[in-house]
Amino acid sequence: MKLVTTDRVAFREALPQGGRLIGMDVGTKTIGLALCDAQWSIASPAYTVTRGKFSKDKIGLAAFIEQQMVKGIVIGLPLNLDGTNSPRSQSSRAFAHNVADLGCPVLLWDERWSTQAVTRTLLEADASRARRDELVDKLAASYILQGAIDGLVAGLE
Repeated sequence: MKLVTTDRVAFREALPQGGRLIGMDVGTKTIGLALCDAQWSIASPAYTVTRGKFSKDKIGLAAFIEQQMVKGIVIGLPLNLDGTNSPRSQSSRAFAHNVADLGCPVLLWDERWSTQAVTRTLLEADASRARRDELVDKLAASYILQGAIDGLVAGLE
């Protein structure tokens, strides 16, 4: 299946039985990963991957997806504040198309405020700079994935 979409209805229709989803916050140096349960109720941070060669990163992601029995991929789409594409959103779209052959449909989800929201929460929790750097990407992936599953479930009610 090679579905890459921003349309939550098309994504949901590609997963009629639901199933576990993986969320990704794709950066230039790291990829934050999060997982949700098969019923799409709660997203949890998983871990952060330090990016290297894409072919090696893709092999690792494929193994993780298989191990976790993931059925769909949600990738954060960093749009400009006015909703237009940015150079980073083009990069995220390219990444999505490059992982689309892992056998899972891909949903690109607006993530304009994810990193800022997570950073603010960590600052309020008085996390050190080192701790924030360690957590921000996987927490941002969790934030993105939670927003997506909330949007997907809202369409089912």
